[in-house]
Amino acid sequence: MGFSCENFKEGHCEGQKVVDGEIMPLLLQPAEPNKNKLESLLQVLEKNKDWFDQMITKHSAVLLRGFDVKNAEDFNEIVETFGWEDIRYVGPAPRTHIHKRVWTANEGPLSEFIYYHHEMVLIKEYPKKVILFCEIPPPEGGETPFVPSFKVTERMLEEFPETVREMEEKGLKYSFTALSNNNTSSMRGRGWEDAFGTSDKNEAEKRAKALGMDMEWLDNGGAKTILGPRPLTKVFEERKGRRMWFNTVVGMHGKEISSAMMADGTEIPSDVVKRCGEIIEEESIQFKWEKGDVLFLDNYALLHGRRPSLPPRRVLVTTCK
Repeated sequence: MGFSCENFKEGHCEGQKVVDGEIMPLLLQPAEPNKNKLESLLQVLEKNKDWFDQMITKHSAVLLRGFDVKNAEDFNEIVETFGWEDIRYVGPAPRTHIHKRVWTANEGPLSEFIYYHHEMVLIKEYPKKVILFCEIPPPEGGETPFVPSFKVTERMLEEFPETVREMEEKGLKYSFTALSNNNTSSMRGRGWEDAFGTSDKNEAEKRAKALGMDMEWLDNGGAKTILGPRPLTKVFEERKGRRMWFNTVVGMHGKEISSAMMADGTEIPSDVVKRCGEIIEEESIQFKWEKGDVLFLDNYALLHGRRPSLPPRRVLVTTCK
């Protein structure tokens, strides 16, 4: 099914790539530039929900541009048009609630690179869609690069077939250490009390268990969470049988506050992790944010991150089932 919707004009942006026959991101602009853009967009989305959903699955990333989306309230209206169920973020990134289903994206320092990841990949229930809205585009940098996950699996199997097979068979185990309170000087500075919505340790343990993780308490008031076994790759319906690199090995391996290894305790060779990071970067796709952009990412199919940026930059996010 090719691009076909009279209510949108297909556009082009710097950085677009064709991957396995699909344009990423698919850029959709107003068919009639002089209409009341947001109002007409909401009407079009209401009438073409299924088609738009299919475009997200087909292209993995869909970018709406030129619709005069001004603020969190406008963004929330777009999201709610589809009727997708909300899913609460669980993870280390410091975030602030803005309006209804809308939150700030990672509030860690703009000078730092947020490494590529599938959103909430280690939690039992992860979002199907990550939707981002650019309220203030950065003057320089600050792109949100994304990576077709199946390409990483393909290339890792070519270069490290035995190690990939061993990781696949054994599964993966991760650990992450969090302080008690939030630390916004770090991209992973969300404290366990905020992450689990309680300061009661017993309740935090229960909530962690429900998400598929164990907790160990540290002398400094922090907590260490242990997750595993987790799969290396996953195959999702309606995505051509592609094996997604559905893990966070590169992002967590050998870091000061996190670790990644095979579930039986076998270390993952550092040269494999290093090369995997290079492959992910080589396969990345990015465009320059413009004010009012709304980006729909298929979280099953794409890893995404954030380039270092000069301030100001304000990108808001919502996650959906």
